[in-house]
Amino acid sequence: MVAKVNSGQNILGLLNYNENKVKEGVAECIDENLFNCNVERLSFHEKLKTFRNFIIRNHRATTNAVHVSLNFDPSEKPDKQILKEIAAKYMEGIGFGNQPFLVYQHFDAAHPHIHIVTTNIKQDGKTIRLFRIGKYESENARKELEKEYNLVRAQGRSNKESQTINAIDVTRAIYGKSETKRAISNAVRYVTRNYKYTSVPELNAVLRQFNVTADLGKEGSQMNLKKGLLYSLINEKGKRVGVPIKASLIYGKPTLVYLEKQFKLNERLRQPHKKRLAECIDHCFGEKNSITKAAFVKALSAESIYVLFRQNEEGRVYGITFVDNKTKVVFNGSDLGKTYGAKAITERLTNISAPAQQPITIKPIPKAEQQPDSELIKMAKDLIEAKQFDFTSPDSAMKRRRKKKKGHSI
Repeated sequence: MVAKVNSGQNILGLLNYNENKVKEGVAECIDENLFNCNVERLSFHEKLKTFRNFIIRNHRATTNAVHVSLNFDPSEKPDKQILKEIAAKYMEGIGFGNQPFLVYQHFDAAHPHIHIVTTNIKQDGKTIRLFRIGKYESENARKELEKEYNLVRAQGRSNKESQTINAIDVTRAIYGKSETKRAISNAVRYVTRNYKYTSVPELNAVLRQFNVTADLGKEGSQMNLKKGLLYSLINEKGKRVGVPIKASLIYGKPTLVYLEKQFKLNERLRQPHKKRLAECIDHCFGEKNSITKAAFVKALSAESIYVLFRQNEEGRVYGITFVDNKTKVVFNGSDLGKTYGAKAITERLTNISAPAQQPITIKPIPKAEQQPDSELIKMAKDLIEAKQFDFTSPDSAMKRRRKKKKGHSI
């Protein structure tokens, strides 16, 4: 298990980041601590208010938002109850057992993982020291949980296990610098060597999980005509960011010439795993004629299968690609059979065209309850502004946006 602890000063942004993931159908809030209400019944307003009730007790603290991610090996399939137990014991182990926190299970990566949102401001207004918490408290808690639940250890893995890599944190990448080039190169080498893909779009379906894409250039361009290939970082919307890297500069040279050889070989190598993928898709529907898109994505994620819906500018789904991260094969739905193509699958899914993010609205306060409460006014303002946030990572979500000063220019 890999544990990561980050801190910042924007609990609203951090909460909104995870709630938007829930709205997109790629996350679920599975547990709470000190909210005194079942998570299914907690509103955004109630979640934010509970955190603020702690944060307002210390106005001097420069850090009041804490984000934890616990990441498991792709071979592991901890169920919801186990994830809740691990989250609670981990938080107790790092000294946050008496803090309010929310646990979110995410389904948007190749490996099982949870995000935990909390604050380091205690009920008495004092702060929990975060200095080197990752090196000491977090490490001790992680090791204990690995033993108790027989988890794949973050240290001492075999060579095969250590090949597993995580998505690149785009917001922390230093574009054009060696660290970013190394991260992209590691992701590309791992994917091109281990997965069975038969086209560049199929390769990109896998790379998308690591925030990377392969770019052939626009049709008719010099790069396209000369069969050039670039690898770039992408954000959560799939947009290329930063400085791209030439395929020829990556160790192993995963150029288009190399990939085209792999396409032919992979076509044969992926066939034995076709049946498992089809059976997993069938199992999602069971005897039901239709299910929601979110339920479909979540059910396949539990089987380590990533689903990519390809849409045009009007939002119409014209293709669907399945990445089986367990057997490391990629199939377009139509390659599995007519009943697994984009048209057949989308006809059986509900809420397929629902917008990814819904604006958060505030219900009017009954007159009897209206009070000149400055904290309530601030809360309402925060909630109204929350819909404007579109963070690409928890780290960026915790950073407060600075207002530009008027009348000053350099």
